[in-house]
Amino acid sequence: MKPIRNFSYSLALLIMTSCLPASAQATKAPDDPLLRAMLTELQRSTEKLKLEKVAAPYYIEYRLTDLDDLTAETAFGAVSSENHSRVRFLRVVVRVGDYKQDNSFGQGEGILNLAPLEDDALALRHSLWLATDRAYKQASEALAQKQAYLKQLNVEIPVDDFAKAPAMVSIGETAKLVGDLKPHIALLVDATALYRTHPEIETLTGFLHFTATTRYFVNSEGTIVRDGHKSYLMAVSASAQAEDGMRLERGSHALVGNISELPSRAEWLTRTAKALDGLEKLRQAPVVDEEYRGPVLFSPAAASDVVEKLIGDNALGQRPELGKPARTAGEWASEYKSRVLPEFLSVTDDPSLTNFKGHSLLGNYVVDDEGVKAETVKLIDKGKLVNYVTSRQPIRDFPTSNGHGRGPMFGSPTANFGTLVVEASPALSPDELKKKVVELCRQHDLPYGFFVESLGQGLKPRVLYRIWAKDGREELVRGASFSQLDTRSLRNDLIAAGNDAEPDNGNEPVLQSIITPSLLLEELEVKRANDSKEKLPEYPAPTLAAKK
Repeated sequence: MKPIRNFSYSLALLIMTSCLPASAQATKAPDDPLLRAMLTELQRSTEKLKLEKVAAPYYIEYRLTDLDDLTAETAFGAVSSENHSRVRFLRVVVRVGDYKQDNSFGQGEGILNLAPLEDDALALRHSLWLATDRAYKQASEALAQKQAYLKQLNVEIPVDDFAKAPAMVSIGETAKLVGDLKPHIALLVDATALYRTHPEIETLTGFLHFTATTRYFVNSEGTIVRDGHKSYLMAVSASAQAEDGMRLERGSHALVGNISELPSRAEWLTRTAKALDGLEKLRQAPVVDEEYRGPVLFSPAAASDVVEKLIGDNALGQRPELGKPARTAGEWASEYKSRVLPEFLSVTDDPSLTNFKGHSLLGNYVVDDEGVKAETVKLIDKGKLVNYVTSRQPIRDFPTSNGHGRGPMFGSPTANFGTLVVEASPALSPDELKKKVVELCRQHDLPYGFFVESLGQGLKPRVLYRIWAKDGREELVRGASFSQLDTRSLRNDLIAAGNDAEPDNGNEPVLQSIITPSLLLEELEVKRANDSKEKLPEYPAPTLAAKK
């Protein structure tokens, strides 16, 4: 998974009779002025909000996100930007209609505003009042538009628009960035100053993003949630050009949930130096042959990207566009109860896992962004797709949420995985997997196979090695791309997996984790990438002996 990616929204009285009244809710909340203000205004909105000739809301939710955020960038041994900010986002959702059919279409899925930074109950209630009024009017208009649009469609298998869920009370700790964070920025400065030892480097940048997020959530069904989490990202990225003009990149990153897990100063400088050395070796490496079809072995880090894009994204129970007959928006919409992977592989989503091999898992959470308790879900059992992760937006055959409605603070929650765990039985050691690559090459009279150490955007090889069949020697190569690395190749060509599972954290579209071993495909096409060659600089960089 990539750590950095440049990052969609019965009647009220009947609902409230089955829920805790605001006074009862408040007794379950801690002495928190924000939750009290949200609950008080929620009760008032539920009782007062009603337009003439328009149905009262059947559901209202408030979500307040308090973000403590530090970002910094460095380049060539100097700070290029630094920003420590604190902001609160307020999202108000009002649903008009009923659970079977409501306004969730186009607009009408919520209002996003900034909220006061002070714990001023009256100021927060004022913001909630205005946002709720806007959201209600917007929802009413959207429902009318949706009903008119539905008259033009022939919906063969209708599903409800919103799933019912039991009231949930979960009060956790708040989160803030604490301590002196400047040394981490200084470390990135020193790391990017290492360009002085590598005159061929064209760019060397460092990036830091530390976040502490506290979420407050209440809804008209009686749910009250407060929780906090932190994430710490540090990364360096370097680029250079080979003699033929091909642009190349190497880097290193760490994305963790506890600041103590970040690499030490010595380790970080060593990792940066290793990335720069690797970039120089990549510049000297030969370009891959025009065409190759044979075994390709993916390391756990590379397999994580494959699992995310080809398994995780297709196991999401995200509803397709209105009127589309498919079960989900993914490639596995018609694969329910069918084989999608080899029988030796199973995949589970387990948001309850907090760490693996001593590494924190950012995909851990207790309650999702729709107020539903997270569940562990077996998605693929011995190769067969048996479930999807679902939100409160039902899909065919899955009328309820399993606690995976998650989204960014700016948008509507949709089905998203938490922590994907890929398990293999039987599983081979890394040495056994590489020996198997050599055996396959010899069986098919191939001079070499491939080992993928890491992938870049679009599942493109970033660090790739030939494994020579003659002696098992590994040779670094560059300029490759995969052809037909897709769900079909995973189902038909994946023949083995390792016992070397490693965790990998990601932060887009939400905080997620993947635990996967190495994966071996018996046959995959590797081609020379159709990358444009850029001209080299016309004259050399400033002498590195010059003083700052």
